[in-house]
This record gives sequence, structure tokens and C-alpha cells, in this order.
Amino acid sequence: MSNPQDSETSSQFSQALKADVEKYPGQLLSMGQGKDFPPPLPNREDYVVDFDGPDDPQHPLNWPLFTKILISTIACFGTFIPSFASGVFAPGSAAAAKSFNVGSEVGILGTSLFVLGFAAGPVIWAPASELFGRRWPLTLGIFGGAVFTIASAVAKDIQTLIICRFFAGMFGASPLAVVPAVLSDIWNNSHRGAAISLYAILVFLGPLSAPFIGGFIASSSLGWRWTLYIPAIVGFAWGGICILFLKETYASCLLVSKAATLRQQTGNWGIHAKQEEVEVDIQQLIQKYFTRPLRMLVTEPIVLVISLYMSFIYGIVYALLEAYPYVFESVHGMGPGVNGLPFIGLIIGQMAACGFVLSQHSAYVKKLAANNNIPIPEWRLNSVVVGAPVFTIGIFWFSWTGFTASIHWMAPTAGGVLIGFGILSIFLPCFNYLVDSFLPVAASTVAANIILRSSVAAGFPLFSKQMFANLGVQWAGTLLGCLSAVMIPIPFLFRAYGPRLRGEGKKTSRLDSFVAEFKLGMPLVTPGECAGWLPPSNKA
Repeated sequence: MSNPQDSETSSQFSQALKADVEKYPGQLLSMGQGKDFPPPLPNREDYVVDFDGPDDPQHPLNWPLFTKILISTIACFGTFIPSFASGVFAPGSAAAAKSFNVGSEVGILGTSLFVLGFAAGPVIWAPASELFGRRWPLTLGIFGGAVFTIASAVAKDIQTLIICRFFAGMFGASPLAVVPAVLSDIWNNSHRGAAISLYAILVFLGPLSAPFIGGFIASSSLGWRWTLYIPAIVGFAWGGICILFLKETYASCLLVSKAATLRQQTGNWGIHAKQEEVEVDIQQLIQKYFTRPLRMLVTEPIVLVISLYMSFIYGIVYALLEAYPYVFESVHGMGPGVNGLPFIGLIIGQMAACGFVLSQHSAYVKKLAANNNIPIPEWRLNSVVVGAPVFTIGIFWFSWTGFTASIHWMAPTAGGVLIGFGILSIFLPCFNYLVDSFLPVAASTVAANIILRSSVAAGFPLFSKQMFANLGVQWAGTLLGCLSAVMIPIPFLFRAYGPRLRGEGKKTSRLDSFVAEFKLGMPLVTPGECAGWLPPSNKA
């Protein structure tokens, strides 16, 4: 039997809504057929689905190890494809420029604008991954990058080629921005750093393996267009693999699916997930979300300085795409393709750096356990203290052994091993440091980092060859080495003053304001809060 008091409340609710309809015509739709508005849910929180505690097997943190490894492998290789595509065109850029009757500098824009696309993409892909989950933005980015890479390959003029390269980079930025969030969704604090190692290796393995592969392709009967066809084909294939095998990892979106299933099974249409309560306001997205990475660069010294340091490292990688072929072709007389083989030294150095960083992982896990699984960001910087001077030494070694043919080409190649070691032993810990420092807004932090470092790196290919040709290999390298030496104190400074810069001990830090701002409109379901920063759990 119905409660008279409930009926009276329902009637009052309907009367109030009717009054609103009459007072604000056109702003509140009617139920139709003369129906009264139904009463609100008695207690909305009772209808919100959630996980069954920290050990719920449906939570991504608690998935089987094989599933986590499979997802990590698929997602991380997705970062290799655009990274490889960014550099594979460089060996064929001169031939492309010649076929379109433009200068070689214009041809280099095909590389620079692709990297600039990396800077534009995260503004779109980071919020998309928070609203719609990781799987579809990641898959769409890989497919979109492949489509525009095909468009670049069939271009009939240089304008079409470089514009399509930009959009290929913008879509290709999706894996760069989203994959760290995927890894944060499924790996906890103890294991996330090791998982991000795979991401970092593939981010750099792409542009460092591209020169000799692209060089052999461009100098063969296939021609420069196949330096674009091949990554496009791989992109389409990998996009298909993502559709078939990549699971959604975003906890909030998994709860949306759970709520939809429960609605179908129970017929109770009040059941819902918190994510479904969010109304997407375009103006609010632009004002608060899309601009947050840029505001973090301006207001957070840690984000700005660390990102500048990583931008220089990232820029060196793309500078070497032009400098290495010049040194080993002009000075040492190597032919196309062969002049890219010394990049293998950089790859060897990166593999060694990965082993070095991972060798410290067990000590990090012990510290984490002793601190109740709460990470201290400065613990991540030990490797940088070693990598920064090694990187500087490698640049000087390369430049002062590579400027003359009287010194065997193996000497500058050995310098490349040190450069590669320094690149990864700086980049990987700094990346983890940023994520640990800004856990609740990790997606925006990653986006800010990618925007700055890609914007800076986009300019390096445009001047690096001319710089090495006009200043001489030894003096151009000395300039870069001196800039690197100036940055060596950065990790030491952040180890000493990082907590103060993050605002620890203050009642309201800038990070708190970013978090509070986000909670006013959008759900705070970043890799930090909803994807499993659960200190009590030691699950992998």
C-alpha cells in the first residue's frame, strides 16, 4: 500500500515542476501526454554503483597479471608507431623536397610539423580519455594517424604533405598522452615505474630506429613515399589489434558499463555510475580543463623546469636525426641508410639505462613499503643524478671525436652510447617524478609536459644540420654540451627543494586549487584518484 505522505510529496514535486515549466517556457521539457513529473530518487547515493572494496576482481588494479602485461604491451607499442613515424620520413625528406622542387629546409618541415602535432594533440586526447575512457581515444588516435600518414604518402604537392604530417602527429599524440594513464590504471605505486619504463623506451626507440630503416627504404627502389606507407600500414594493423584485444582500463567507465548491465538485469533505471552524472559543458571544458596544462606550466615551477629539461633532451633526439647523417656521411663518407646505423649506439645506451633504472626499483619498493605505500616524488631522481653528467660527457665525446675522419667512426658511435644512456636515465625518472608530484591531476601534468617538450623539439631539426655545418661538428656539439652542463644541477635542486616547491606543509597548495577547480565541474577520475592510488593494496 502506498504511503499517503509519499503521494503528497510526489504531488508537491510535480506542482513545483509545472510552475517552473510555466515560469520558464522552453527551458524545461514536459513529460508529454499530460503526465506529471515523477518524484526524485529518495536517496541518490543508494543507486550509485561502485567496486566491492579494494580487492574487487573487476577493478583494473586486481586484474590477472597476464591481462595487465597484454594491455601494457599493446598500449605501449601504440606509442612506438607515431614515434617511429615522426623520424622515418627524415632520411627521405631531401628526396621529397627534390620531387616537389622545393628546398631541403622545406622538406624538413615534414618532420618538424609532425612533432609539433605532438604538442597540439594532448589538449584533445587528455580530456577525451577522462570523459570517454582510454580505449577509444587511443584506438582513434592510432587509426587517425595512419589515415593522415597515407594522405602524406600520396600527396601531390609539398603543402598537402606537411599539413597532413601535422595532423598525423596530432592524432599520433593520443598514445603519448593516454598510455601513461592506462599504465596508471592497472599498476599500483610499486609497479607503475617499471611499467612506464616500457613506455619510455618505445617513445625513444621509435625516432632512434627510424633513421637507418628510413634511410634504406628511401635509397631503395621503393622511394621516399614508402617511408610513409609502412608506418601507416602498421598503424592500421595495430588499430585493429586495439579493437580486438585492448580492454577499457578506466575505472569510472567500467562502472558505467556495470551500471548499464545492472539496469538491464533489474529493470531499475535509477541505477547509475558517478561518471553518468557529469554534464559535458563545452565552455567549462575550454576554460578549466583544456587550459589547465598551460596554466600548470606557468604556475608550477616543478612542471615548468622539469619539462624544460626534458624538452632539451627530447630536442636533442630530433636534432640528431639531422646531425648524425651529416656527420657520418660528410665526415666519414657513409652512404644513405648506412649513415643511420650509428644510431644503434644510442639504442644500446638506452637499453643499458633502462637496466640501470630498473636495478634501483627494489630499493624504491622497500622505501615505499616503509612509508605506507605513499610515494615521495624525490625518490625517483637518483638515476638523474648519474644520467645528467653522463649525457653531457656523451655530447662532448661525440662532437670532439666525430669532426674528423682521422678518428675512427666507432669513437663518435661510442659517444652515442653515453648520450643514449643519459637520455633515458634522465627522461624516465623525471617523467615518474612529475606523475608522483601531481597524482590527482596526472593527466594534465603529462599533457603539459608533452606540449612543451614537443613544441621545443619541433624546432631542433630545422637548425641542427645548419648548425653542425656552419659551426663545425666540434663547436656545435660544444654548444649543446655546455647547455646540458648548465642543467646538471636541476635534479640536485629538486631533491633538496622539491617538497617546498610542491607546497608541502601549506594549508592550501596550488595543486589543491587545481583539484578543487576540477571537482566543481568535471569528475576527478584521473589516473590518480579513480584508477587505483590505493595505498593499502600491494597488488601488482
